[in-house]
Amino acid sequence: MFSPDQENHPSKAPVKYGELIVLGYNGSLPNGDRGRRKSRFALFKRPKANGVKPSTVHIACTPQAAKAISNKDQHSISYTLSRAQTVVVEYTHDSNTDMFQIGRSTESPIDFVVTDTVPGSQSNSDTQSVQSTISRFACRIICERNPPFTARIYAAGFDSSKNIFLGEKAAKWKTSDGQMDGLTTNGVLVMHPRNGFTEDSKPGIWREISVCGNVFSLRETRSAQQRGKMVEIETNQLQDGSLIDLCGATLLWRTAEGLSHTPTVKHLEALRQEINAARPQCPVGFNTLAFPSMKRKDVVDEKQPWVYLNCGHVHGYHNWGNKEERDGKDRECPMCRSIGPYVPLWLGCEAGFYVDAGPPTHAFSPCGHVCSEKTTAYWSQIPLPHGTHTFHAACPFCAHQLAGEQGYIRLIFQGPLD
Repeated sequence: MFSPDQENHPSKAPVKYGELIVLGYNGSLPNGDRGRRKSRFALFKRPKANGVKPSTVHIACTPQAAKAISNKDQHSISYTLSRAQTVVVEYTHDSNTDMFQIGRSTESPIDFVVTDTVPGSQSNSDTQSVQSTISRFACRIICERNPPFTARIYAAGFDSSKNIFLGEKAAKWKTSDGQMDGLTTNGVLVMHPRNGFTEDSKPGIWREISVCGNVFSLRETRSAQQRGKMVEIETNQLQDGSLIDLCGATLLWRTAEGLSHTPTVKHLEALRQEINAARPQCPVGFNTLAFPSMKRKDVVDEKQPWVYLNCGHVHGYHNWGNKEERDGKDRECPMCRSIGPYVPLWLGCEAGFYVDAGPPTHAFSPCGHVCSEKTTAYWSQIPLPHGTHTFHAACPFCAHQLAGEQGYIRLIFQGPLD
């Protein structure tokens, strides 16, 4: 009997556990996806299990503890309690799980390299100057190799020596069953949506995940010494639509099953062509408008639709209506005289952010990214972590903080007159 596994069926498509998609990128990184640096990362079942699980606990200063730390083939987590005392927890191989590590480091143990997201940045040079708050070895995701392929998240990742060190300053404690646990400097926050990732989704509550995968309420600020309260009824199991915040970048987890119900790029392209086929017109210049192709362009096309963000009237680009006294930012809509920002519209191309396959009828404000009504409504309700202690709603396609009463607007297109 063959086991229904990949090892014996190399021709079979590998099992996909899910994908991580970085918020703020509309389908690819500004300078293109390269190697382990990209805007989305798929987690596939590995040819050979590489998961680990806790085994022996050593109270430090023992030769065994020193040996566990210095052994390059042995995964271990060291909790420094004081100069004189360290607790070392050895981890052993787990043949039932696969481990994936995420962080800012480009060292080989990191599977998915994530850098700080700068809202609306067009090139990587915009992002280099920022002092990063993302940990080099930020977190790890452990996936069960057998159905239902459960994925769980843990704070901190193992470095090149297969160690995780929680220094004297890190929040750490002994658990009721005598094990150790702790939090990383800026923390790993997770939010599971209510009602899954669907058109009925509602935001959940942000929690912090510990090194051992326990769930806590948030600390007062990201790096406060005092941990939050343990939330026993919640788990570190990722669901479709879970958000993971690494203090500098936020990732969306989509399960393979969830992605199978999400619109494809092909579907979004068909919607784009459908809008363009209806030949929307500028109500003033009567020229036909068209959304540029999905191939991301930073140059505004001459046929590009523009919108007045206060009323939603869609026009072609024009120069009149500037309000000089309003430092040139606000314009008066020729249709309804309402005054507000006037911006080009861009299609949201990252299909993983859509909660449904509805037509692109609404735009986020102030950036002008267009997607379905339910998708704009969902993201506009989500408070995303920003800095060390604030939260605000942002466009998933460019990470710009949302503005206006609800953060998005219904688009009003004018059809052709003939």
